[in-house]
Amino acid sequence: MSRIRTFVKKVESAIETGNKAEAAEAFKAAQPELMRGASKGVLHKNTVSRKLSRLSARIKAL
Repeated sequence: MSRIRTFVKKVESAIETGNKAEAAEAFKAAQPELMRGASKGVLHKNTVSRKLSRLSARIKAL
């Protein structure tokens, strides 16, 4: 869970700086980590999907 939070924080900090390229790279790195959390039962599959969708929408809005 700590590892997942770290990856999500990297994406969010990149979004806050307004760097779309950096945010997209961080998002690509975070995606498999979140999905791994869902497959291991740490997070629910729908929770992961929701988080990814919201992060993706924020990146697109940059």
